[in-house]
Amino acid sequence: MVKTTRRRTVDPAKRALINGYRSGLEEKVAAQLDELSVKYKYEDFKISYQVNEVRTYTPDFELPNGIIIETKGRFVAADRKKHLLIQKQHPFLDIRFVFSNSNAKISKNSKTSYADWCNKNGFMYADKLIPKEWLEE
Repeated sequence: MVKTTRRRTVDPAKRALINGYRSGLEEKVAAQLDELSVKYKYEDFKISYQVNEVRTYTPDFELPNGIIIETKGRFVAADRKKHLLIQKQHPFLDIRFVFSNSNAKISKNSKTSYADWCNKNGFMYADKLIPKEWLEE
């Protein structure tokens, strides 16, 4: 009798956690930067912002040119509110988003996509990887 085993594929989120990232998208962006030999900081500093109390936000990536990259699979209302507060309180920061899918809608009943929200609120965004132009600024 021949024993066959099913090859297990590792869930990208679990693999990312094993490699020190919080999501598969973060791991993918880090791999892109490594492949291009771009030095970057990963969750290296915190930004304080005020709601009713002082809170902190830890950006995903900081590029050598000062651009802050936030990777997002899901972009929930709390994240959107936080980024508007940070933008208002720290207008000198250049925060840009890399989404899994910028065409995803902000909620089930909304026609507004993540891309629409970024365009309306003055944030640059991309899908899946950091555009090379951002790395060359």
